[in-house]
Amino acid sequence: MTDHKLQRPPAEIRFADELARLRETDTGARPPGWQLSLDAARRFIIGDQKADISRKFVGDPSLIDRALVTLATSRGLMLVGEPGTAKSLLSELLATAISGDSTLTIQGGAATTEDQIKYSWNYALLVAEGPSTRSLVPAPMLRGMAEGKVVRFEEITRCPLEVQDSMLSLLSDRVLAVPELTGAESMVFAREGFNVIATANTRDRGVNEMSAALKRRFNFETVFPISDFTIELDLVESEASALLARSGVTTPPSRDVLEVLVTTFRELRSGVTEHGATMDRLSTVMSTAEAVSVAHAVGLRGWFLRGEAGTPADIVECLAGTAAKDNAEDLARVRRYLEQQVPKKKGPQWRAFHAARHALPG
Repeated sequence: MTDHKLQRPPAEIRFADELARLRETDTGARPPGWQLSLDAARRFIIGDQKADISRKFVGDPSLIDRALVTLATSRGLMLVGEPGTAKSLLSELLATAISGDSTLTIQGGAATTEDQIKYSWNYALLVAEGPSTRSLVPAPMLRGMAEGKVVRFEEITRCPLEVQDSMLSLLSDRVLAVPELTGAESMVFAREGFNVIATANTRDRGVNEMSAALKRRFNFETVFPISDFTIELDLVESEASALLARSGVTTPPSRDVLEVLVTTFRELRSGVTEHGATMDRLSTVMSTAEAVSVAHAVGLRGWFLRGEAGTPADIVECLAGTAAKDNAEDLARVRRYLEQQVPKKKGPQWRAFHAARHALPG
């Protein structure tokens, strides 16, 4: 598989060259079944300028250390935090560094079933031949155990409790039973390298609380929002630039426009302006990931509608879709921000942002 025309190639394709270089020069001790040592895996995620390894996750390096150590044990790793804090990205990078494969993924939801976690059947073959390894269709958990790879379980708390608890024996005994088969084929034992990374966000409504038994089988790590403005701005700029390039946009985003965007997101997220004034905080998630999405949309509007980089007016046009997802009052809070807080800021981009306030829908 190559990344030609793929909308979002997995990390093992996007960073194949870096992974190959790390494997060639990696002299550290590797946990059983791992593709890289802990040190090389760490450098793959947080970057290494001397080795020309890009930084892929912005966060506390000690979090990466703890996550890697956890995955080298028999306990699973649970990443929790607000939406948009790059939990899924981190789980993808960890799986890539350890197994060289991030695609063994279960997407949790109300409709997720045990079959989607463990295995199902090719019913035509099942009827014709009866239960056999030919008619068995392995799901990510069975494949991860059989191949000795890390399995990612996204948003595990969105699954019904009985579906969540189907993981208990897999994490405890490291074996998956297939009772329809007989003999040695009826038991799939986990090979070295197998483990589970689960994610759960703290702001979803209707989330199913995990059972105490399942919690005991994970080490929990919290992924926090980016606290430093410059780091967040650099991240939004780099990610938006990459997305725009993939979308056929040849003009990079304006740094000044992105400063307006990131500042707006940080202030609406925290309820405090950069000068310490308090204001209404939005109930919806104004995460870094959402800022990247809006920056991408701003660049697309500017390029495809006018042949230029996006403007502060484009930010106003794109804000409504982000701000009004959960609560209609949030749109009124954004309007008050544009009318009351933005005029206090200096610079032509902020003046243009304020002048475009009437473009906010509703």
